[in-house]
Amino acid sequence: MTRFIHDQFAKDYLEELLKTYGTVEAPRRVAGEVREIDVLFSPAIQQNSNLELLGLLGKFATTPALFEPFRNAASKEEICDCLLKLLEVRGEIQREANRNKTPIQESQIPKLWILTPTASTSLLSGFGATQQLEWLTGVHFFPEYLRTAIVAIHQLPRTQETLWLRILGRGKVQKQAIDELETLPSNHPFRRATLELLYNLQQNLVISPTPEEDDRELIMRLTPLYQQDKEQVRQEGRQEGRQEGRQEGIKQGERLVVENLLQVRFGSVDDDLQAIIEQILALPPAEFTPLLMQLSREELIARFSR
Repeated sequence: MTRFIHDQFAKDYLEELLKTYGTVEAPRRVAGEVREIDVLFSPAIQQNSNLELLGLLGKFATTPALFEPFRNAASKEEICDCLLKLLEVRGEIQREANRNKTPIQESQIPKLWILTPTASTSLLSGFGATQQLEWLTGVHFFPEYLRTAIVAIHQLPRTQETLWLRILGRGKVQKQAIDELETLPSNHPFRRATLELLYNLQQNLVISPTPEEDDRELIMRLTPLYQQDKEQVRQEGRQEGRQEGRQEGIKQGERLVVENLLQVRFGSVDDDLQAIIEQILALPPAEFTPLLMQLSREELIARFSR
C-alpha cells in the first residue's frame, strides 16, 4: 500500500521539478503489452539556464529522459521491465522516422534513469553497469547502446548537487535531504513546491493502514516542519498585510485534510460528521490527526458534539 503512495509522490515530485524545463508526461503509456513509464521528459528547445538549480537531476534533464523511481531497491525483473519500456519508446521513434523517411538521431532516443535507494554489487555487475569518471559516485552506466543508468541514491555524495535526488531516498538519506531542504532560502524556486508535495505525502501515509517503520519516521519528521512552515506563512501574511487571507487558506487546507481522513475511515462524510468538523479544526493537526485515526464514528461525534 505505502509503496504506491511513494510511487505517486515520486511522479508528482519529478513532474513539478522538471515541468519548467520541458514537456513532462507522467505516466506515459507505451505500445505492446500495456506498460506505463513513470515520467517521460522532453527538454525545451531552448535550454533554461536555471536547470543548474536541479544539480545532478538537471544534468539528467539536458536530454530526453525516462525516469523510473523505486521506493524499494529495484529488482532484476523490475530493471528488465524498465529496459522494455525504453526499447518500446525507441521503436516508436524508429517507426516515426521510417514513415517520414528521415534518419533517426541518437539524441532523439531518451536515456533511462532508474532511481533506486540501493543497488547491490551483483545486480550492477549482472547488467554490466559501471561508474564513469566524469560522473558522481552512485551513477552506474549500462553499455553505451542501452542508454541506461542505475542511480543508487544512497551512494550519492551528500552535496547540494544531489539534494533533489536524495529527496527520493528513504530512511536516513531522505531525512538528511529534508533537513537540507529546510535550510534553503524561503524564496528558493523549488523549496515551497517540494514541501507541499511532502506534506501531501505525509497525509497519505497517516491514513495508510500499515505504514512501514521508515514511513512512521518520515511522518514524525515532517510534522514539526509542517507546523513551522504554517507559522512562517502566518508571519509572511502579517508582514504583507494579508494575514486574514493566508490564515483562511491554511484553514481550508486543514479542513480538506479532515474531510479526507473522515472519507477514508467511514466511506462518506454525512451530516453528523460535517457538524463536528469546525470543533475538530479548533485543535492543531498534531492533536486531531491521531484522534481521527483512532476513534470510531460514534466516539468522534460524542467527543466533538459537546
